[in-house]
Amino acid sequence: MTRLSRWFRNLALPLLLAGFSSLACAQAPAGHLERIKAAGELRVCIWPDYYGITFRNPKSGELSGIDEMLSAQLARDLGVKVRHIDTSFPNFIADLLADRCDVAMFGVAVLPERAAKVRFTQPYLRSDIWAVTTKTHPSIRQWSDIDKAGHVVGVQAGTFMEPVMKKSLQQAEMVSVKPPATRERELQAGRIDVFMTDYPYSRRVLDNADWARVVAPDRPLSPLGYAYAVAPGDDAWLARVDRFVADIKRDGRLMTAARAFKLDPIVALP
Repeated sequence: MTRLSRWFRNLALPLLLAGFSSLACAQAPAGHLERIKAAGELRVCIWPDYYGITFRNPKSGELSGIDEMLSAQLARDLGVKVRHIDTSFPNFIADLLADRCDVAMFGVAVLPERAAKVRFTQPYLRSDIWAVTTKTHPSIRQWSDIDKAGHVVGVQAGTFMEPVMKKSLQQAEMVSVKPPATRERELQAGRIDVFMTDYPYSRRVLDNADWARVVAPDRPLSPLGYAYAVAPGDDAWLARVDRFVADIKRDGRLMTAARAFKLDPIVALP
């Protein structure tokens, strides 16, 4: 190789590498914070049938609940508007990974199988499992009556109650209830004897169903933290949402929103 050839090679290689570096930087996807601010919009995945959390009134179409309030607060802190996108517990992970929304804000329980796929903030609520049966049920009066031979226990498909009850029930049969069926209709029809839910949903039952009776657990069964979830790979966005949770705990916005929907007994404060 001649001296001139070596000179061209030594000159061209750094320029080529610099070109590749510039191209990579130009094509690198923007983080969520940058995209949210550029779009002027925060996309929030919700389950719109979660009473007290994110509940859409079937008559008015109006959305209400603690996370309706707090998602609006997060958007305001970011200086953008909020857009709610319907999802469900079975589908929210896929929706986050497909970038259909920036964050899931609807009381998502932090489960190991979920944490393996998405990233969670610190918990802001904490609930155990509660039971709902009818006031006239002949054999379920207290928690110890549930796990008996012949009883059928309903759980909402995709919720954290599903794996917990599958593991804990020894004699009763478990049934996963999937839309369009509802736990309430299955219970009233006699196809299940009791259904399992959490504290927020038990408030819905007490507020709206005069035929129902809520049975509290006689001991801690599976108290779980509820948190906000984001897709992996954007640590800055996770840190920003986690800072929001810390902020609302400190400045009182979390407790104010919780009291508005009678959820203050399950607020997870430091």
